[in-house]
Amino acid sequence: MTYYVTTPIYYVNDAPHLGHAYTTLAADVLARWHRRRGEDVWFLTGTDEHGQKILRTAEANGVGPKEWADRLVHESWQPLWEHLEIANDDFIRTTQQRHTDRVREFVQDLHDRGEIYQDSYEGPYCVDCEEFKLPGELLDGEGEYAGRKLCPIHKKPVELLKEENYFFRLSAYTDRLLAHYEANPGFIQPESARNEVVNFVRQGLQDLSVSRSTFDWGVKVPWDEQHVIYVWIDALLNYATAVGYNENPEKFGSTFPADVHLVGKDILRFHAVIWPALLLANGLPLPGRIAANGWLLVGGEKMSKSNLTGIKPQDLTAHFGVDAYRWYFLRAIAFGQDGSFSWEDFSARYTSELANDYGNLASRVTAMVGGYFDGELPAATADGEAERAVREGLARAVAEADRRIGEELDFQGGILAVFDFVKQVNGYLTEQQPWKAAKDPSEEAAARLATILYTAAESLRAVAVLLGPVMPETSGKLWESLGAEASLGALADQRIQDAAEWGRLPAGATVTKGAVLFPRLS
Repeated sequence: MTYYVTTPIYYVNDAPHLGHAYTTLAADVLARWHRRRGEDVWFLTGTDEHGQKILRTAEANGVGPKEWADRLVHESWQPLWEHLEIANDDFIRTTQQRHTDRVREFVQDLHDRGEIYQDSYEGPYCVDCEEFKLPGELLDGEGEYAGRKLCPIHKKPVELLKEENYFFRLSAYTDRLLAHYEANPGFIQPESARNEVVNFVRQGLQDLSVSRSTFDWGVKVPWDEQHVIYVWIDALLNYATAVGYNENPEKFGSTFPADVHLVGKDILRFHAVIWPALLLANGLPLPGRIAANGWLLVGGEKMSKSNLTGIKPQDLTAHFGVDAYRWYFLRAIAFGQDGSFSWEDFSARYTSELANDYGNLASRVTAMVGGYFDGELPAATADGEAERAVREGLARAVAEADRRIGEELDFQGGILAVFDFVKQVNGYLTEQQPWKAAKDPSEEAAARLATILYTAAESLRAVAVLLGPVMPETSGKLWESLGAEASLGALADQRIQDAAEWGRLPAGATVTKGAVLFPRLS
């Protein structure tokens, strides 16, 4: 079976910001990590292009909604993922026929099963969320919004809508969802998010409006084309349509359902309540887990365009580099929790951990092999307790990083496990003092010098493998400078389990001191 990981499909009302990139980076590292385990992986991302909000945004910009979506996808979203080295296997757009035809078939099937009926509804609607809100969720407006009710997420006034719509019998799935949550405690992560969803469902679910009739930018309801399918039903189905639902049974059978849906916590209910209910109603299997990341905060506010805290990822990559960007957000913020971003914190961590700890270690080791052995990696012939401790430290780092990243989605913990090993190797060099051994003409000192430098270089070989999913470009440069590509093949072909196998880097490999991995910030 294929390990199937997804991001949300992102709403193309505007260009992507750091929050969008954060979820996508997490999914990319997870997908790369499982590929490095030797698994068959399918990584999906894409864009959500229907709905009232897209229509209004396009009209405000004087273009049609499809033209607007095309512009955003081709000029903003896809170029950013390429810039950030996101290695997705597919990019689905909800305006593609491969998606829209299958959505109509899925909804028609629900209708034929008696899961959809027609009724009227009146209630508060947030266009930004594309969701009817419960009155108890709304906030009281102040200032310019005094006397009005606001969406708790977007802090904007809701609209009172009354429509004749089609409804999905979501209320009928209350007990089945609660039973699934209880039987599968890891289905929703983190625990705080799980508790929130369980408490929400326990209050009893209301049937869900699954069509709109006041605008026509969406997938037409197959039996009544005066209606379009509710944008969230359309969007959620991308996880099925992208892997061959009703089109490629072999692909669908080997891939669906997703092992992990990574989502922002503000859209967790859609994924943890509506999505599994739809699958249950259509007799399809449920995903393995739904993991919600927290919000990125700037100045205590959620990062978004609406509150002017949106920051372009390119602003940061231009200063710190792409690999440092990929590393920072997963290292600095515990996945599943809110986290604050600041330039000062990024700069401090870059200098301390990337430049001083990791980059300097690579520079020192390659320079010493070049200076003392003319760039030819020596053999280790004088192992002792110090080298045994390094090997044991590597074994611990590989096991912990694999468990935390590959199983627990604890990207921060996995990265820290690798950097703890980097610190151990730095400490090993400081204690063993190879520069002193180089001044001693004895054979014993020469053997110790060779062993120390082999141990450090072999440690870096393993670090390059472990950090490859996080920092692919930098790890590749280190791999080449160690002469590993010539003897072990491409870094992309190395397995996580290979990292712990000591002695893979052969003596005699040509080690070169390449460019500084993490240049000093200007």
